Amino acid sequence: MQKRTTEIKLQDKTELELMRHYKEMSDKNFCIEKGFYPLGSCTMKYNPRINEWASKLEGFANLHPNQDDDDCQGALKLMYELQSFLKIITGMDEISLQPCAGAHGELSGMMVIKRYFEDKGELEIRKKVIIPDNAHGTNPASAAMCGFEILEVKSNEKGLVNVEQLKEIVAEYGDKIAAIMMTNPNTLGLFDDNIVEISRIMHDNGSLLYYDGANFNAIMGHTNPKLMGFDVVHLNLHKTFATPHAGGGPGAGPIGVVEKLKDYLPVPKIEFNGEKYIRNYNYSKSIGKVSAFFGNFNVLVKAYTYIYMMGKSLKDVSSDAVLAANYLKSRLKDYYNIAFDAHCAHEFVIDNSDKKAKGASTLDIAKRLMDENIHPATIYFPLIVHEAFMVEPTESETKEVLDNFAEVMIKIASEINDGVDFHEFPKTTPISRADEVRAARQLDLKE
Repeated sequence: MQKRTTEIKLQDKTELELMRHYKEMSDKNFCIEKGFYPLGSCTMKYNPRINEWASKLEGFANLHPNQDDDDCQGALKLMYELQSFLKIITGMDEISLQPCAGAHGELSGMMVIKRYFEDKGELEIRKKVIIPDNAHGTNPASAAMCGFEILEVKSNEKGLVNVEQLKEIVAEYGDKIAAIMMTNPNTLGLFDDNIVEISRIMHDNGSLLYYDGANFNAIMGHTNPKLMGFDVVHLNLHKTFATPHAGGGPGAGPIGVVEKLKDYLPVPKIEFNGEKYIRNYNYSKSIGKVSAFFGNFNVLVKAYTYIYMMGKSLKDVSSDAVLAANYLKSRLKDYYNIAFDAHCAHEFVIDNSDKKAKGASTLDIAKRLMDENIHPATIYFPLIVHEAFMVEPTESETKEVLDNFAEVMIKIASEINDGVDFHEFPKTTPISRADEVRAARQLDLKE
């Protein structure tokens, strides 16, 4: 390696100047505490401060993962109880908390399915996984990383799985199919009421059903993956159970399985042997470790706190999220084209093709929302909707916030109809005090 010969020139700044620089950068970041964040599929709900308080308790924050079980009984008990909570909520028979994110949970779940068929001696035959075109976007990659080949099943005119096409696929490929991966409610925000029939079709074929929990915030307490017939499920704790994600912090994607798959879960498993809580590595059929130590423990503490605080009110969380989405959809449907306009779950999708024809693309509308200090919804996803704009208000927001969003969206629709050129639209977002000072200094220099 060539040795550097030139001097590195660093700016000479005080600590205070440096801190002000980072504070200004932080102020520019949009977050849920700053304004409305209707990011579809991501469930950007408010994260109660008590979650942060609990995760910072000294016994949790300063605990080293290599400490003996005897020295971390409190942490192990918390994880054991969180497993128990999630078993009740999902209906699954066993839970692993190890995966560190939703897609990591998908990968882990598909590894469990792969190991199951390997153990049965069917892996060389069952090489294919069915994925609906309305499923979550990371599903195909997770299955492919496990060596499976993808078969796509299309949506019907209602935005749900085309059951007749599914039957044709199963009839054609038969015992070559290992599983189907589904998101329910799907990425259109629609609950697939054919799920029991789909489950029967797949199980009659000897295949398994994988449940992507990305949209679980819509159904907590009302139903669960076990009742729908799923064999494997992952949950996004950082979405459904109010722990920050994206720019706000790490995630957690626990997986749950039915009885016949529990021996294949990652190790170690958190167990209670009648005297103390332990990490048990003694499972020969396990897929092994899927993360260093034991996942994102800090996130597990936050999710545990949220579930403990909410209790049976978790059902109300989903009810309120669904109510908020349907309220916004009803307010906007006269001004925007709702894709698959039916009673939705916790989110809905707008098709802005008609707006683009008038000169305003989905991206233009998203940027226009930013002018109004509102975070844009998810754009151009799901792919089956042209100019897609996916709105998820979550249960956190008041009616006043929802009404303001609706009024801004209606105003934008009016601007589009009036032929306003969004590319020349003036910036209306209030500037920061730092921007004001900088502008004043530039004015002084000119004078």
